[in-house]
Amino acid sequence: MNTISIEIPSLVENIRIVESFIDNAKEKYQLDDDLYGNIMIAVIESVNNAIIHGNQLEKSKFVHLSMILEETSVTFLIKDEGKGFVINDLPDPTAPENLAKPGGRGIFLMKHLADEVAFNDNGQEVKLTFYLN
Repeated sequence: MNTISIEIPSLVENIRIVESFIDNAKEKYQLDDDLYGNIMIAVIESVNNAIIHGNQLEKSKFVHLSMILEETSVTFLIKDEGKGFVINDLPDPTAPENLAKPGGRGIFLMKHLADEVAFNDNGQEVKLTFYLN
């Protein structure tokens, strides 16, 4: 099992650090291009949510990102220092009344791109698991 981690202040511009983290992981562990694309979108969306919704853009709060590579899967843990949320309280982005709204699709995307999605610690931690071919 290989684990790599970083921690970033809650600034939207730090998304580029996360992109580099994922790019480096792709190269180091020779991740498949399709898997890489799904990981990039889902992890960026999760980190973005952690920065904006979890930590409320407070740069004194951090987002913690870890990647765990195992024989059959790669897992990303994204943890913020916010108050958390209740997953069942989020509106359905596919409901007709929500289709025209500009946001609200991040978790929907994560669930469709990752093989497993779990929310821990009252929503402060997202666990995204991707199966390796």
